[in-house]
Amino acid sequence: MSSRPRSVTRRRVLTAGAAAGTAAVLGGAALAGVETEVLPGKAWLYHHLGHDGPDGVLPDVVPAPVTTGAFDSAARGRQVGWSLARPASSSSSSSSSLPLVLALHGRGQDHTSAFRADRMGLDRYLADAVAHGVPPFAIASVDGDASYWHDRGDGDHAEAMLVDELLPLLAREEDIATDRIALIGWSMGGFGALHLATALGPTRVAAVAALGPALWHTYDETAPGAYDDAADFARVGVMGRQDELAGIAVRVDCGKGDPFYATTRDYVDGFAPERAPAGGFELGDHDSGYWRRMVPGVLRFLGEGLAAG
Repeated sequence: MSSRPRSVTRRRVLTAGAAAGTAAVLGGAALAGVETEVLPGKAWLYHHLGHDGPDGVLPDVVPAPVTTGAFDSAARGRQVGWSLARPASSSSSSSSSLPLVLALHGRGQDHTSAFRADRMGLDRYLADAVAHGVPPFAIASVDGDASYWHDRGDGDHAEAMLVDELLPLLAREEDIATDRIALIGWSMGGFGALHLATALGPTRVAAVAALGPALWHTYDETAPGAYDDAADFARVGVMGRQDELAGIAVRVDCGKGDPFYATTRDYVDGFAPERAPAGGFELGDHDSGYWRRMVPGVLRFLGEGLAAG
């Protein structure tokens, strides 16, 4: 389930339904309005015109083995599930420990979404990446529900769970190194990855990659339940805080048909030119098909970032 904006901005004065038509119905002027995001409905239009681009295809490889488990989280006040994928064989010559990539899922998903074939299939992409020379690493995922990966006023502290519970749990695995990690996230998890990288800083995070991150300029635009209130939004928001990622390798990818395209573009434009994120914008929607298309380049980026760090 995708994160969607809660309210229509002043620029978007027509309802999404008014923009839901074919190009022939919309006519040239209306089509131009959708293209420049004056009108809503761009993601719908791109999909029905076939402008999403191809879906990413899972590599035809033996997936990296995945271990699953669960623990009672005091930070979240509930049991959470987790998964960990390791390459079947690694050839790290400097250490027997694998660096870790933490994968943060989108709203309405869970820890299995990172590795399910109908979602992200990261176990397959990881195996393929290592086979093609990417420095090996492990990928862990965990349940975040609809927390938006930060501590909430109702006592659900997903961020504390990640830092104070999940990472220490994984550090007890003899072959996993958690002292300096990388992050990948999509939709809600894309925001979460950027937020957590900002919060932890370069001493703990080597690289971060956000796919179609759920970003808004103001609290009034946000999806219901994403933040407690305007103060919570201001406390954990990443817009305007790009300088705090200095020392971290950053990659941001977003489809041009994604409803978060405009805000994500503004976020990327907020970096100093010499620190412009890797990645970019191309045809694609706010869905797993587009995100999977980006994953091979993203995993190479993260693997190389961890190896360099």
